[in-house]
Amino acid sequence: MNRGLLLQLTAPLQSWGHQSRFNERDTATAPTRSGLIGLMASTLGRGREIPLDDLQALRFTVRIDRAGSRLRDFHTVGGGMPHRLTLPTAEGKRRSPGSATLISDRYYLQDAAFTVAVTSGDAPLLRTCAQALKNPRWPLYLGRRSCPPSGPVVLADDVASPMRHLLRLPLSRIPPRRTEAVVVEFTGDQPLTELIRAAQTEFPDMAMPDVLVQEAPDDPLSFAPRDRRYRSRTQHRITLGLPVTQCQGVGTANLHALAAYLDHEQEALR
Repeated sequence: MNRGLLLQLTAPLQSWGHQSRFNERDTATAPTRSGLIGLMASTLGRGREIPLDDLQALRFTVRIDRAGSRLRDFHTVGGGMPHRLTLPTAEGKRRSPGSATLISDRYYLQDAAFTVAVTSGDAPLLRTCAQALKNPRWPLYLGRRSCPPSGPVVLADDVASPMRHLLRLPLSRIPPRRTEAVVVEFTGDQPLTELIRAAQTEFPDMAMPDVLVQEAPDDPLSFAPRDRRYRSRTQHRITLGLPVTQCQGVGTANLHALAAYLDHEQEALR
């Protein structure tokens, strides 16, 4: 069984580009594979020209604690500048006054929170990534440079049974009233067999829903500025009903709950 890392990704704003084109800069509803590999590459101090072959061995399973809400930023660049300072065209010429302002729509997730299990059969790679996440060479950001995380992202490293803990870790969510279970969505870049097996063990009475399988064009082959390439990969999604008692609030309340869980499960994590 693979060991793994457990991460928490929270911030006022996150943006995980999915199918962005030209002036429309979108965000997926959860961290993308390309965004998470980019996060690892940044912590390691990898230039965009460096191949990603070793990082392709990483696998990511994401628990959506809080989906957040989508924010649209109406963004303008270049307006009101003298002609010599306006943005150049593809031919290197300066834009005319009537076309000097470029408009784009940029989308973000507000107040979202995700817990991520990072697994791999390459144990040295996991240790290297864990150390880099704790002591990053370059600043961490959640999808875009304008989106730094709210705090340290590593909850635990070198974790045994990471899927069990992904199910059990306190949820960064305010508990709803008059309900015994909360609906939680998980996404993965590999079949969620291990997660489902762990859910059947931890919660024997839980109904197991079907897994939704779809294509996602976010598996990076190169981040080189003049040679950015991605390929499609299979994305797996599942929705589970977790005990409402796992909802431990947000902010410091959630941090205290996480610390208590990790302290209590210290031996089981190893």
